[in-house]
Amino acid sequence: QFEAIEMERAVHDVVHSTKSVRSAARENNVDRTTLSRYVRDVRTKGIEGFQFKQSFVTKQVFTNDEEGLLASYLIQCSKIFHGLTRKGCQNLAFRFAKANNKTNIPPSWFTNNQAGKDWLSGFLSRQQDLSLRLPEATSLARSISFNKHNVELFFNNLGEVLKRSSYQPRQIWNLDETGITTVQKPSRVISQKGLKQVGQITSAKRGTLVTMCCCVNAAGQALPPVYIFPRVHFKDHMLFGSPSGSLGLAAQSGWMNSEMFTQSFVHFINHMGVSKSNPGILVMDNHKSHLSLDIIKIARDNGVRIVTFPPHCSHRLQPLDVSVYGPFKTYYNAACS
Repeated sequence: QFEAIEMERAVHDVVHSTKSVRSAARENNVDRTTLSRYVRDVRTKGIEGFQFKQSFVTKQVFTNDEEGLLASYLIQCSKIFHGLTRKGCQNLAFRFAKANNKTNIPPSWFTNNQAGKDWLSGFLSRQQDLSLRLPEATSLARSISFNKHNVELFFNNLGEVLKRSSYQPRQIWNLDETGITTVQKPSRVISQKGLKQVGQITSAKRGTLVTMCCCVNAAGQALPPVYIFPRVHFKDHMLFGSPSGSLGLAAQSGWMNSEMFTQSFVHFINHMGVSKSNPGILVMDNHKSHLSLDIIKIARDNGVRIVTFPPHCSHRLQPLDVSVYGPFKTYYNAACS
């Protein structure tokens, strides 16, 4: 597919600039056979002020701006080592269409719960910045290890974001989650040498996992945390003794998921005091549940720029993981003992 102005420019290049049909078609991204036919008509019929009119109308699901947003999202996912496959892109397009209440969604999309192959082919042809690539074997090693390449890439991305505005320490936030068990890990005790086993009383044999999600900024401020309890339904008494303003959620596994993270993200946004006129930076892990369409939209609407750590590098780069959660669990275990 091509725009009318591209065909008109190509015809002008051939008729008035003595370019070849092949080179004009290539430079203007139009079909060579179609261009040749129109050039022949212009020369034989002596048409003045040639205007190209398509003899068909393409029913496009998304506008050009919406497809541009999709393309930007796909490029961003690829940059942070989470590129989408064909099926992943088709599924994303279907969810994006439903989220925007598009009225011209083909029935087959609902049947297959994803966009069609024809749409994907047309989308890739319209978005010249996108292509289907097979990652090199070295890319896998880079994405799962802590190395110079990944660290430089992260700090380059962070540096580019910092240059866009004069961010203060209070506007730079870090988010991370950790698992806490109700059975403490015993500390070292003094005992007799030579014993193969040394026992220590704990509250139970097996503990229950509770996930805690925290958000702090570079100025040393901490927002009320989010707790995810391993229950079907959340009860207010579960937050007894927690910091004021804490959010409690319930999930059978006790682990964070996409739905829970969206609620947690909104909770933190409401306490950050950020907006488009007072933007902020949020640095966090690039876990799949953290990068849904809802999260990207909420962040954009509230002036939050997200910067993610490379995979499997949190143990070295994540501030909360490196310097906060370790001491916290030490004091937690001591208090339980």
